[in-house]
Amino acid sequence: MAGTVLGVGAGVFIFALLWVSALLLCALLSRASGVARLSVFCPQALCVLSPGSLCSVRRFSVVFVFLGALSVTAALLLLPRASESPAPEVEMKIVDAFFIGRYVLLAFLTAVFLGGLFLVLTYHILEPIYAKPLRSY
Repeated sequence: MAGTVLGVGAGVFIFALLWVSALLLCALLSRASGVARLSVFCPQALCVLSPGSLCSVRRFSVVFVFLGALSVTAALLLLPRASESPAPEVEMKIVDAFFIGRYVLLAFLTAVFLGGLFLVLTYHILEPIYAKPLRSY
């Protein structure tokens, strides 16, 4: 299956991106103040005329974002672009052209590791401890 990541297609990632952005926008709009809190159907003039009756309408912009994400999801689900059965795959033969170079690199890294281990052993672990001279007065 071409274009899949972890066994799922691009549509799942589009849905995830859509809903994560919609929920993030809902969270931002629920904490917003001023004009951002007003919905499309509640202009500032109506809130000034009867402020007591429309105070709960001001947070409806979150509902419109949610309904917009829901309608985009429904449109994407109802109008698929690809066929339901995937096209048969052509089996590819993988050839390792860097086979010898990879083993040379592995041998070099092994030699560097063993050399570094030897230097740690000689300079830090097997460091000589000299006896302190006795004081004679």
